[in-house]
Amino acid sequence: MLKIKFLNLILSLTVFSAIASSVSAAEMKEQHSTRSPQFQKIEQPLALKIGLTAGGLALISAQLWWFLFSKPKSQNAETSDGVQEVSITVDGGYSPSLVTVKRGQPVRLNFIRRDPNSCLEKVLFPDFHIAQDLALNTTTPIEFTPQTVGNYQYSCGMGMFHGAIAVEE
Repeated sequence: MLKIKFLNLILSLTVFSAIASSVSAAEMKEQHSTRSPQFQKIEQPLALKIGLTAGGLALISAQLWWFLFSKPKSQNAETSDGVQEVSITVDGGYSPSLVTVKRGQPVRLNFIRRDPNSCLEKVLFPDFHIAQDLALNTTTPIEFTPQTVGNYQYSCGMGMFHGAIAVEE
């Protein structure tokens, strides 16, 4: 995870450097090459250059915030009648995307699918050998009992949307 964040930071800085150097390179006179009559320099207003640079910096900042500083929504399971229960809304992803449960107690995850995207029609829990279809606009319960402490990933049928179950003592 840290590697991905570091690579993302390097990529963002590279894009920023490329934008900055292209602006300064466009302003330099071509001293060592001959001009082709096919290409002519197009003068850009200073406001446009500033606007594009500011927009690029805003996009880079948003990307850095999204990947480095945003935290997944998490929720602890509530126990009733000996079963740990959490409702998960499926709408462009899973919310909450991180559920914390206790080891050795039955868990019921109530998936409520609101998104008609075909990718989210199925949820897979490979560690628990569960594959369940999710009907649109209905609650689909999935029950299992985690026996080992750890983090267990789940995803949509295509592996594009992810969530996790954190099992604690």
